[in-house]
Amino acid sequence: MRRRRGGTLAATLRHPDFRALVVADAVSDAGSWVYVVALTVYVFDRTHSPAWVGLVTIGRLLPAMVFGAYGGVLADRFERVRLMRSIDLIATVLMALLALDVAAKGSPALTIVLAAVNSTLLRAYDPAAAALTPELVPEDDLAAANTLRNTVQNLAVIAGPGLGALLLALGSPVVCIVINGATFLFGAVVVSRIRTRSNPVDVTEGGSAGVFRQTAVGMRTLVSSPSTLLVAAFSIIATFVYGTDTVMFVEISLHRLATGTNGYGLLLAGTGVGGVLAAGIANRIASWSRLASALLLGMGFYCVPSILFVDVHSPVIGFLIEVVRGGGTLIVDVAALTAIQRTMPRQILGRAMGAFMTLAIGAGALGSVVAPALLGLVGLNGALWVLALVLPVLCVLGWPKLAAMDRANLGHFALLAPRIALLERAALFAEAPRAALEQLADASREITVTVGTDVVRQGEEADALYLVRAGRLTVHALGDDGQGRELAHLGEGDVFGEIGLLRRVPRTATVTAEESVDLLRVDGESFLDVLARNGASTSLLEGAAARLARSTRVTPRVVASVMAQDAPELGGEVGTA
Repeated sequence: MRRRRGGTLAATLRHPDFRALVVADAVSDAGSWVYVVALTVYVFDRTHSPAWVGLVTIGRLLPAMVFGAYGGVLADRFERVRLMRSIDLIATVLMALLALDVAAKGSPALTIVLAAVNSTLLRAYDPAAAALTPELVPEDDLAAANTLRNTVQNLAVIAGPGLGALLLALGSPVVCIVINGATFLFGAVVVSRIRTRSNPVDVTEGGSAGVFRQTAVGMRTLVSSPSTLLVAAFSIIATFVYGTDTVMFVEISLHRLATGTNGYGLLLAGTGVGGVLAAGIANRIASWSRLASALLLGMGFYCVPSILFVDVHSPVIGFLIEVVRGGGTLIVDVAALTAIQRTMPRQILGRAMGAFMTLAIGAGALGSVVAPALLGLVGLNGALWVLALVLPVLCVLGWPKLAAMDRANLGHFALLAPRIALLERAALFAEAPRAALEQLADASREITVTVGTDVVRQGEEADALYLVRAGRLTVHALGDDGQGRELAHLGEGDVFGEIGLLRRVPRTATVTAEESVDLLRVDGESFLDVLARNGASTSLLEGAAARLARSTRVTPRVVASVMAQDAPELGGEVGTA
């Protein structure tokens, strides 16, 4: 099996910005489960009504279905780090209000309203974090980064409810809610340390597009890309199966394992443990260049083992079955998420993620509705056969299109590899992170110019920069006295054309081919976009300043100072590649 060069889980933590995101995730996820347990117990103690407890769940989940897609719109419309920080701060205030309400034993209805407002607010956080992840790690570490974030969520599922129960035993629901508020505040502080910035996109079409039209963009994007929609469908189907599990686990616990309702928690914990234990394997599988195999393998491990519950009566074996299934669903989720992040345009990735997450949550809700009907129609054994075999067979039908997508992706990566290698060798990009090089390579094209051709002319608008793949060029410029002078000769690995882009001025010199020359042309707007997100490196600014100094007869130090003032959006300080 041909593989993409995949990173390890530990390697992703070497990227400071991603490390900050994971730390914020871990603390916030744990706090959220503590909060969920406390809120559920508090409402039941106040009302002694399962119906009110159901309203708590609806209040938390309904906003995810109704507002999830628009949360993705907000993730594109606003700078993502600032949006996430703002959400954390507002959630901190909401938790403070909720703690006061619970301490005063206020109306359960008000408690549920505050919880629903908090849940609605958080619908923009997950798409923003998912859309930001590809900006924080190199392409080779993307699958590992998604695996790590999913593993953190699984750990929270395992440890969070137990921690919540312990805190309730030692204190009160107020303490748990205050702790959750503190985790939001902690998250705001940690997220603020992320230096990478996204570029907000006007998703209102100049103010003419309403909420529904803005939201529809993400949905249309998924639907308009058959390969991306197919990949997303695997994760959506897996979430549907998870929805059926929420019902099937009760039946299995009562009629197969004889563990009563306590068996539900055992099976759920087994799924979470499987997701944690399989993290390393899932990362390697999700890193395969051929995602078709990864997705089908994951769906097989998630669905097929369910058939064993037809004859299994041991709680231990039942737990182990769920461990295997937990590993399978992790593979599917990571592979699908990574594929969407790689194929969707960055400027609408937030909306696409919002749409994807909304569809997944809706599928989970649908599964919880379908399962009782299926049980009533064919019984427990029949339902197990349907879910274990019919759904995987449907997934196999998507193999031809998945394989075609794999072939297209492999061709694209093969095209980018030599371009990335050329960028890596250029001194101008010596400090650039791998992710930035990949984005530049994707925004470039290879061109050939004949001898005597002016690639750029002094005074023209700057719209691109160039890397020399092969051949030689001459750099010359007209001085203030009207006399032309030769400034330099360029060869393989040299870069030119960045000065006009950095200063947003016309070309400062003319570059002419001395012989037939092969060049890599990098789109200027894409170049500036990458710099705005990653900051301008020392080598980039100093190199550009030296070349500009040769054409203006001003010292490089003065030129560098002027360039920093002219382009503050490129990082503001030197050395922030």
